[in-house]
Amino acid sequence: MSDGAGETLSNLLREERRFPPPAELAREANATAADYDRADADSQAFWAAQAARLDWAQPWSQVLDWSGAPFARWFTGGRLNAAYNCLDRHVAAGLGSRVAFHWEGEPGDTRTITYGELKDEVCRAANALLSLGVRAGDRVAVYMPMIPETVVAMLACARIGAPHTVVFGGFSAEALRGRILDCDARVVITADGGYRRGSASPLKPAVDEAVRECPGVRGVLVVRRTGNEVEWTDGRDVWWHDLVARQSAEHMAEAFDSEHPLYIMYTSGTTARPKGILHTTGGYLTQVAWSHWAVFDIKPERDVFWTAADIGWVTGHSYIVYGPLANGVTSVLYEGTPDTPHRGRWWEIIEKYRATILYCAPTAIRTFMKWGGDVPDGFDLTSLRLLGSVGEPINPEAWMWYRHYIGGDRCPVVDTWWQTETGAQMISPLPGVSVCKPGSALRPLPGVRADVVDDTGKPVPDGSGGYLVLTEPWPAMLRTIWGDEQRYLDTYWSRFPGMYFAGDGAKKDEDGDIWLLGRVDDVMNVSGHRISTTEVESALVSHPLVAEAAVVGATDPTTGQGIVAFVILRGDAGGREPEELAVELRGHVTREIGPIARPRQIMVVSELPKTRSGKIMRRLLRDVAEHRTLGDVTTLTDSSVMEDIRGRLPSSGGAADEES
Repeated sequence: MSDGAGETLSNLLREERRFPPPAELAREANATAADYDRADADSQAFWAAQAARLDWAQPWSQVLDWSGAPFARWFTGGRLNAAYNCLDRHVAAGLGSRVAFHWEGEPGDTRTITYGELKDEVCRAANALLSLGVRAGDRVAVYMPMIPETVVAMLACARIGAPHTVVFGGFSAEALRGRILDCDARVVITADGGYRRGSASPLKPAVDEAVRECPGVRGVLVVRRTGNEVEWTDGRDVWWHDLVARQSAEHMAEAFDSEHPLYIMYTSGTTARPKGILHTTGGYLTQVAWSHWAVFDIKPERDVFWTAADIGWVTGHSYIVYGPLANGVTSVLYEGTPDTPHRGRWWEIIEKYRATILYCAPTAIRTFMKWGGDVPDGFDLTSLRLLGSVGEPINPEAWMWYRHYIGGDRCPVVDTWWQTETGAQMISPLPGVSVCKPGSALRPLPGVRADVVDDTGKPVPDGSGGYLVLTEPWPAMLRTIWGDEQRYLDTYWSRFPGMYFAGDGAKKDEDGDIWLLGRVDDVMNVSGHRISTTEVESALVSHPLVAEAAVVGATDPTTGQGIVAFVILRGDAGGREPEELAVELRGHVTREIGPIARPRQIMVVSELPKTRSGKIMRRLLRDVAEHRTLGDVTTLTDSSVMEDIRGRLPSSGGAADEES
């Protein structure tokens, strides 16, 4: 670690392990080194070739119109329909009997849905929405569990040109109401409930509460999933099975302009008001379809693909729905949690459906580490040939555990960086080309231009850290923030003029490969040194006793901020004394990074506060570390976690604190 206090971001742990592509995968890889060369030579021609993988009702006249930068228009003049590209064209090609989804409900109920069956159901749902008065351009809110009807609802909206906004089913009525009002949704599609952790979790009551203050909502379409009693408003509420089932399975998909809005996805911002990220049709579908095909080396005729995420997040939109279906792939769709009814549920599903590709979050991987390798060892995972991670930087040791225990030391691990705003994967290994490094996303994908810059916007040299930026437009990019163009400009384009600032810190190693360091606001300032939380967490997780770690900076009168670490031990850690363990872990971090990164305080906890999407809520940990009143805990999977952590934290000093 440099002793210069002016460093933008600290150096990441040195990682020497390397994993070249398996020979057989490299021989048959979809994407090759030549793709980088083609994209470097002419990025617009490269993206035009990827757009040609879709069916267009009318060809485009211009690949990219950047004349109104930073407002982009891709494939201008072109017309297409997203649902047609995901369904109809595959059925027309004779693939109607191919399985689109193996759906697994948490209680164990299952459904297998072919492309032909999915097309028919989407047509019926499209006709149902039309019967409710929904027209092209009208917004539809979707507040659903992980069931096939959620996919059907999204594609039915896309089919008729009604932009959808999918609100994660774990959000409160207040959060749902705010999103409905912001985009002026006219219809809400929901369910009586869904199953989570072994019990029915109601959804319809939150919709009822939300729409009381949403006068623009004229219809609520309700799927019966759990069978629990729900309140009913005649004239507004209608059962899915009553309305959709009686519709015709014939519907002619209308072609829409390439820039026609496809969906709005709300994401947190620095203010209380969430940002409505707008994605349009042609560019988005082009990039998610190509990136899915290239990054996962998809072979539609034989792969069974599983993105273990929720459709309520962008990962689910791009790599459960639009990317896989555009490529005609068979996917797994799972409703529940990894530990219901037992901790081997994911591995049981992989064994059952012979899944070949798994894409999940590092949070899940670290949870499995905590449970121990003997759990996946009890299942046949030999069908897997490729693994992916998404959502946050992955610790090198979690990467290695994933590769060993889940991938059998034979599966490449593609660590992908992208955002709700980017729409599709931006930085990732290509599995048939890249020599992977545990913990690194390596380099921008072909057709993507990214760099790491300093405070002045100047690219940093190899071996240095800074801010991750995107220097050229890309097809799946957000077009604006819904209803607030100025906020779009201020949020993404003002920090480094002419470049999109992702809000993430990153480092380029000596080879020029990129290591993500997490959000810039997750960077601590200790005695003038800027230290990323990801870096310290990686050091802690590299210790054999630690399964997961979360690190925050707490106000310190001497150093500005002190590092407070919360760790979960692996299942085989044994009964170590907290004082002894704290000393050992602080020494380990010192050896891995340097004395400046030594945590002031280390707490052993049983769980970390996480949202239902698996993100660690460091804001709440900072509240606890600084003895403040806790902020909003309504989005947590289990709000009692915070009380347990607060009860363990000494008011001052204590055995787990570093002695002065």
